[in-house]
Amino acid sequence: MKITPQEISHVADLARLHMSQEEVEAMARQLDDILTYVAKLNELDTGAIKPTAHAISIVNAFREDEVKPSLPRDKALANGPQQNGESFVVPRVI
Repeated sequence: MKITPQEISHVADLARLHMSQEEVEAMARQLDDILTYVAKLNELDTGAIKPTAHAISIVNAFREDEVKPSLPRDKALANGPQQNGESFVVPRVI
C-alpha cells in the first residue's frame, strides 16, 4: 500500500497541522514502511491460533474486599472549610 504525500497533506490539513514539504515526505515514507510491514504480517496463517485478548495469561491482582473501620464523620468533616454536620458545604454549581 502506497501512501502519497498528497494524502498526508490532506490529512494534515483536516487535522489543522502545519507541515513542511520535508515533513510530509518523511511522514509518507514512515507510514508506507509501517503499512508494508502490516501487510507482511497479514500474510501469516493464523487460522489455527485461538483468539485472545492478551498474549499471556493475566490474573486479577486486586486484594479481597475486607470491611475495616473508616474515618469518623466528624473527623472527616473537620478537614473541610465549611460543613453542616452531615456533609461538606460547597458553592452551588448550576
